[in-house]
Amino acid sequence: MLFCALPPRCHNEEISLIHPNRLPALTMNKLRSALTMLGIVISVASVIATVAIGSGATQRIQDQIASIGSNIIMVIPGSRTSSGMHLGAGNAMTLSEADARELVARCPDVALAAPMVRGGGQAVYGNNNCATIIYGVTPDYLAIRDFSVADGAEFTQQDVDGANKVALLGKTVVDDLFGDAEPVGQVIRIKDVPFTVVGVLTPKGQSSQGQDQDDVILLPISTAKRKVIGINSANADAVNSIMMQAKSGDQIPASQEEAVALLRQRHHLQPAETDNFTVRNLQEVFAAQEPSSGIMAMMLAAVASVSLVVGGIGIMNIMLISVRERTREI
Repeated sequence: MLFCALPPRCHNEEISLIHPNRLPALTMNKLRSALTMLGIVISVASVIATVAIGSGATQRIQDQIASIGSNIIMVIPGSRTSSGMHLGAGNAMTLSEADARELVARCPDVALAAPMVRGGGQAVYGNNNCATIIYGVTPDYLAIRDFSVADGAEFTQQDVDGANKVALLGKTVVDDLFGDAEPVGQVIRIKDVPFTVVGVLTPKGQSSQGQDQDDVILLPISTAKRKVIGINSANADAVNSIMMQAKSGDQIPASQEEAVALLRQRHHLQPAETDNFTVRNLQEVFAAQEPSSGIMAMMLAAVASVSLVVGGIGIMNIMLISVRERTREI
């Protein structure tokens, strides 16, 4: 009822306060208008930056998982004890190529299993050389890791069976040895053994631990054992690890259980004995990084909240000054 009792002139004046013709009033107090806009811009920008950084951290973890491969399960040898000292997992050669074959043949939820040996070495081409990581693998390893070849071709199972001296090079190794030259078809030397470069791997970038995934040479596992890494002839079937791929993400837990049961049976472990191997789901490893990303996002949100409060107080003070200046006119 009070609003209805106001004279029409006052109502028209209220409308005129927001009329576009009043906009030039902003230019009468340029500093004040600029400070108000700055408060709004900083507040909004802080929120946008917080959301972007949080989303970027989550995407980074997802990209790292994708760069390694999908539905991957790692099997590494168990620990051993020397002079009463526990040396940790991976220090005993308790896995074999036969284990990998049986995992595929007898575990319904396992799609692929690739045995792997690993070592370091110096690669030489002409006057160039580089120290790199050398993996002896099978073609299934390339499929599990989602490795593709940017130039040339992959080696085949025939290369593994025949222990052929062929190599796939990562992009970092290619840059160090060849520069701008064409590497495919060239011969490099690894520990004085000549290898023909059959392909160059598509770049994958860094892993979650900061390791360069392109600083690598892949060889047929049989060739790597005999010519480069040197597995003990008494245990020629031994491998450093086995990389498995479940048929789907939902089947990863079942694949782990099947792998543990089969390997315990093959290694003749009694119920009271501990496993002489370790089965790890890589998704669980990356999931451990998510709390860190969450904490970082919360800290950034707190900073953005402070920016919003400070910006709001600044805008409020400027508006209060404007109102007090025009109190008599109002």
